Amino acid sequence: MSVAEFLRQRAVEVTVSGSYSLHRWYDCEGKLRTFACRTKRVSPFRMIVDVPVVGKVGERVTSYFEDFGEFECTISGTLKSGFLMELEMTRTRRAWMSEKLTWLERKQKDASIAEHRRDARFVPQTPHTFLTLADGRSHPCFIIDVSTAGVAVSAEYDPPVGTPLAVGACVGRVIRKFDNGFAVKFAEKQQRDDVARLIVRSAALQSA
Repeated sequence: MSVAEFLRQRAVEVTVSGSYSLHRWYDCEGKLRTFACRTKRVSPFRMIVDVPVVGKVGERVTSYFEDFGEFECTISGTLKSGFLMELEMTRTRRAWMSEKLTWLERKQKDASIAEHRRDARFVPQTPHTFLTLADGRSHPCFIIDVSTAGVAVSAEYDPPVGTPLAVGACVGRVIRKFDNGFAVKFAEKQQRDDVARLIVRSAALQSA
């Protein structure tokens, strides 16, 4: 199914963080690489996800989402920064998926569910930005989540711990690596109202 066809179908606009691996992407040690991703539109049959590395139509994908579990998928359509996945599952699990999506849609509309922690991590509306290294080179990346103190990203570029870099306009240093990305601590703590705008600022400049 094409992306355009899926957009005309009944589906839920829901944001769920997850991870995925493309069956052709390996690291320097020969291990399958894992990247972060986030759903944009989901049905019990397929989903559109925002990703840092876009696969090809027909390519096999293994994905995992905390709210949905693991899927074996095939890419059926691509976008500039994401792709459409056909979900393979049993009829019983598809029925469960339908009920889960209905519940998530209701939860999204419940204004009483709010995040009150002062320095809580949040997901910015724009999921993509650029990393800029000390020598001026830049690399695209996918924002997993962000707080006033730092940001977690996923990217094809894989820097060692300690690497100084800027995420958008926020300068920091890589302090930790995990399975599908790495964490950057800002050199200076940011204001919550400003941080999302600052980390995606260079993305707008790159595309201009």
